[in-house]
This record gives sequence, C-alpha cells and structure tokens, in this order.
Amino acid sequence: MHISQSHPLCNSRFDRNTCNIKKVALGEVGKESLRAEDTRTQTHARTLGCGKCHIEAEYKPRKTSNMLLLLLLQLLVIGSCSPPRCDPGVRGFCKPREQQQKPKCTDVMLSYCSDMSYTETMFPNLAGHRTREETEGGAEYLLLSVVEALLGGKCNPEIRMLGCSVLVPRCEKDVALKPCRATCQAVRARCVHAFEAIEMNWPYFLDCDRFFAGEQEGCYDPLEGLHAKQDADDYDSIEMLLAEEPGTTMKFVYHSNTQMNSILKATEERCPEIARTYSIGRSIEGRELLVIEFSNNPGKHELLEPEVKYIANMHGNEVLGRQLLIYLAQFLCSEYLQGDERIQTLVNNTRIHILPSMNPDGYEVAASRAQGSNDSGDDDGREGQRYAASEIGRNNAQNLDLNRNFPDLTSIVYNRRRQKGYRTDHVPIPDYYWFGKVTPETYAVMKWIRSIPFVLSASFHGGDLVVSYPYDLSKHPLKRNLLSPCPDDKVFKFLASAYADAHETMSYENARCGSSRSYSQKGTVNGAEWFSISGSMQDFNYLHTNCFEVTVELGCDKFPPEEELFMGWNENQEALLAFMEAAHRGIKGIVKDEAGNGIKGAQISVRGVRHNITSGENGEYFRLLTPGIHVVGASAPGYTKAMKKVRLPESIRRAGRVDFILVKIPDAQDQDNRTMEAYNRFDPYNQYERYTLMADVHSREERVEKPWWWNYFVQSGGPSPTWLLKHY
Repeated sequence: MHISQSHPLCNSRFDRNTCNIKKVALGEVGKESLRAEDTRTQTHARTLGCGKCHIEAEYKPRKTSNMLLLLLLQLLVIGSCSPPRCDPGVRGFCKPREQQQKPKCTDVMLSYCSDMSYTETMFPNLAGHRTREETEGGAEYLLLSVVEALLGGKCNPEIRMLGCSVLVPRCEKDVALKPCRATCQAVRARCVHAFEAIEMNWPYFLDCDRFFAGEQEGCYDPLEGLHAKQDADDYDSIEMLLAEEPGTTMKFVYHSNTQMNSILKATEERCPEIARTYSIGRSIEGRELLVIEFSNNPGKHELLEPEVKYIANMHGNEVLGRQLLIYLAQFLCSEYLQGDERIQTLVNNTRIHILPSMNPDGYEVAASRAQGSNDSGDDDGREGQRYAASEIGRNNAQNLDLNRNFPDLTSIVYNRRRQKGYRTDHVPIPDYYWFGKVTPETYAVMKWIRSIPFVLSASFHGGDLVVSYPYDLSKHPLKRNLLSPCPDDKVFKFLASAYADAHETMSYENARCGSSRSYSQKGTVNGAEWFSISGSMQDFNYLHTNCFEVTVELGCDKFPPEEELFMGWNENQEALLAFMEAAHRGIKGIVKDEAGNGIKGAQISVRGVRHNITSGENGEYFRLLTPGIHVVGASAPGYTKAMKKVRLPESIRRAGRVDFILVKIPDAQDQDNRTMEAYNRFDPYNQYERYTLMADVHSREERVEKPWWWNYFVQSGGPSPTWLLKHY
C-alpha cells in the first residue's frame, strides 16, 4: 500500500525542486528489525493549494504491526523532505541568488506633487512606501489630496508640498534627500491650529524631527518653488491668516457634537482671562453636557454680579439655537479681545453661562436624518421627507421630551392658591417625582440651576417665531389652553419684549408664523394661552429658584438649511445681547444684620406681587422689576421686617442698589423651617447614582464618536488612518 503525506517543512519555495524520498521496507521482526533500501528515488513534489509538498512513501507491513516502527517511518519521511542543499556540481540543482538592485532616481509621477521644484524622486520613500503604487494608495497621499477642503483652504499648498517632500522625496545622483526641519517647524507653528479646529492630529509623516533634517545634513527647502512665486507682503498676510486660532472665525455650517465641544474649548484657550468650559453631566448615551462661561473672573461668583444662562437644543431636532449659542461664544471672545466697549462692559459685570446643547443624543439622530433627507434626489418627495425628519430626534435617547420632564410645580401652586399664605417661590420638589422617569439630562440641569444663583435665563427652541413666558401650564380645570399669568406677569412681558423688540422681525405682525399667531402680541405670548404643558423648564426655574426664564422660538423651520444660518445670526445677534443686559434691570443689594453680617435666606418681597426672592450667600439678592415705583420689603426669621419705596426710571439701564439692615428680635423663638428643609431635600433617595450609572455605561461603550471628516478615509477601502484621531 501507499501512504500520501503532506508536511509543512516542504515549503512552496521548493515547488520546482525535488524532494528526496527514501523507500523503506520493514522486514520481519526477529530477523531484521529494519532494512533500508539503498536505492534513492526522486519524486517530483506536487504543490497543493496551501503550498506544501505531496510525498509518497512505500510501506510493506508483514505480519506484525508495531506502532513504534510506524512512528520511525514517519520521522524518516519527514527528515528526507528537508530543503535540498545546494550542489554546484549538479546543473540546475542550485537556483542562482538574485542580486538586490540599488534604488535609483525615477520621475515624480504623483499628480498632487507635480508642482514640486524637482522632477525626480526615489522609492522606498521616507515614509517607508516601497513603490509609487503603494504611495498612491496610502492614506497619507489621500490626506494630501483633500487637505485643502478639510482645512477650509487654510495652509494650502504648504501642507501638501510638505507632505510631498516626504512621500516623493527629492532625488539627486541616486540619493534621496531629506527636506529641511526649519521649514517643517515654521509650517507646523502656523497650521497646527487649523488641524486642532477639526479635531485632527498633526499627521505623523509630517513629524519634523523624524522625517526632516537640519541644514548641516544637506537638506533642501520643499517650499522653494512656492516662495519664488509669492510677494513678501502676500506671504505675510497669509501667515497672519494661518496663525489665527480655532474658534475665532464663525463657520455658518452645522457642527457635530465633537466639533461643538472643540470650538468651545478652543474659545476658552483663546480667551482664558474671561472664558472657562465645564461639564454639568452627561446625556443618556454618555455625551458631555458642556457649558462655556464668560466673566472677568471665570469660575467664581462675584458679589452683586448677576448670573445669566442660555440653554439650547433641548429638543434635539430644533437646532438653530444651538448654532446661535456657538456663534455667541465665539463673538463674545473675539469682540472682547478687539476692545468692543459694550461687550467688555457686559462680560465684566455679568457672569454668562452658555449650554449650546442639552440634548446632544437627539441632535445626532436629527442631524443624520436631515442629512439623509437632503441627499435625496426626489424633488417631489423631498418636502415630505423633510417634514418627517423635522420631528425625529426631538426627544432624548430614552424617547422622553425633556421639556415635559421637570417637576410639575405649577399644579402644586394651583392646588394651594386658596390656602392662606401659600408661596409661589422655592416650591420643594415632591418626593414622588423621583420615582418617575427622570432623565440624566434633566437631573444635570436641575442640579446646575440649584448650584448657581441664576437671575435670568432663556431656552431656545424652534417651530414658531415668538417669546413665551410663564406659566406654561393652564389653570383651566381640564388644562385647556387658557391665559394663565404668573405673579410676575408684568416683569415677564418686559423681559420677553426685550428679546422680541431687539430681534429684526419677531415683533412685526407680518413676520409671525406657526400656531402662536392667534395669541401673540408683538412677538410675545403667555405659554399656557398658546400651548399648555406640564413639567416645563421655565416654570420650574420660576417656582423653584430665583431665576426668571423665558422660551424663545426662533422660527418655524426647526432644522433650517445651512445657507440660512448667517441670516439667523444677524436677526438674533442684537436680541441675544439685549436680553443678557436685561439682567441689570430692577434692584440688587445685601440684607445685613446690625453687625454688618449678611443674612442668608431673607425674603425680598414686592407689594402686589405674590412671589418672593430669597437672599443667597452673604445676604446678596437680585430682584428683576419693571420701571416705576415699587414698595420692597426684606424679612428673615428672628428679625424685624424692613420696607423701602423704590423708584426706577425708564432711562436707567442698570440695577439700583437697595440694601436692608434687619434688627434682631430679642428672645425670638425659632421659626418653623419645615418649608426650607423640604426645599433642601433634593434627590432624597439618592437617585443620582442611578442616573450617572446610565450615562457612564454608555460612555464606557466602545462607541467612539468619529469626527465628520472620517468618512473621507474609511470609504477608500484601505487601512483606517487612526493616527489622525485625537481621542483614539
């Protein structure tokens, strides 16, 4: 019988050679344990699909089958199949070794490098690519072909030519020359910010120390052709443009969550004296809720300096407000540095907090769907697709509406309005609220609102063109739409008008759109009269804290085309500034005892208004009021009440200073502080761990959000250039 055997030692390199096979015959045990034939035969190896040799051996068992002898047979077969030694005496037995050819200069054949000052190059190149084809198919060359588009025209053609000097290095007399390190360092200093602005690493093959040489090593200037064409003045102007840091130039395009956070942090880096970014938490999918703050003393509350906040993108598909707040952050930084007196006065006397996106998860869904609708080639069906896409992404990743997720304190106030001495301020959060579905985004914003003494706030939405104010929930028994003013109705109308009147078109009757047209007056409307809802953020601000918040609807198109962003910024720029300046209307001051110590928790009341403000640390308070005459009082448990008449002229644009000194009542009994104790019971069942755990689980997932330019490279089919990712 014959045994066929394949063995890995027979390599495909010996396909055309022969394998020496020794035919072995086993004699009878007891006579000759093993008799090997002296004859040698040569059997040509047949190459299999896996590149191994196929060997045949003759096996003739007699009477006794011995496993040990079988093993010996296999070892003999394996050993005889080793690669043959080279015998020069046998013709054709030895394959002559190929001598490695020395690289030589060759023509530059890459189109994006055709304008270099030289015409010959050499492979392997400085990046290790062995051939022109390998270079042309690499991510490095692909980057050079799209870098102008990625960087918005900045640093071109410097980056491309610098990359070409590495991928197709200059060749002279069959020697590859390295480009000069000094040129690389100069370009990097001017252009690194352009890469940072799009969240891209500086390319590894432009490492000035690794791929470039000093002048003493005989380097060459890869930009010499470019320098010869440029006038000195033109080059200086380009240099100034390239040196511009990220976050300084507004780009009227939609920004991803990664781009948005990058712009905010770049703005902080450019204006560190007045700007600071901080996180208030994470969304359900682990995305950061990033805030940027502006103040002449960022990170610290200053006595008698009001705190203002702007929040946008609460509904993920309502996106214009998100973009406006990004632009506002860039604008405040840039104008402050340029010495704009109005901006400097605003920032130096106000602490401004900007949260561009409260619902980044919803935005991701809405943006991807909107992009799909825009890519559709069906003009007849595009409008329908656009309408369908307008509602996708509204809710958060739990499919909950964040503007219905806050505690419904308005119903509590309505139920108590016939009780003597009922309050409409600092209403505690009922315990039952914590057993419902409280989103991480809502939880983070509530903690934020309670931790900072905000005075004024606006939340930006889309779908109408109007400013609405509390109450949002109707007092109608069946919650039907009905005018439901809060105690500070006059103040809220004044604040809403401050935004609407400063807006270019909002207060005009012919500019109205949406369902508010039947109820609004000069661009303002009572929320419950227009559309009654419970659990809104603006009602929570008013009833739970000292903060007065309005809701700004920026237009009927929730996701307007990018070409309308510039117009949207121009229409709202003045209104954004005027509303923040309104935080300085009314009065402010300190409530003290006779020894000059501030009294925390004092009640600031206004005659005819059933809503009090509570003093904070050091007895400080802010009370927004309309122009006119007001009777204001201050009281605190264990102290006598003090009253003052205040006159606020229309022409005064800053808050009047009104301090109170309260006299201690001798032997005063401790007052019932059960209301404040209930107010301080925030998250009594420690739901915080559950909310943060939900966000942390998603943030730990290997769902790394890629920047917008990533698709340029993954669609090419080659290896993904992870070396370009900053957070890989």
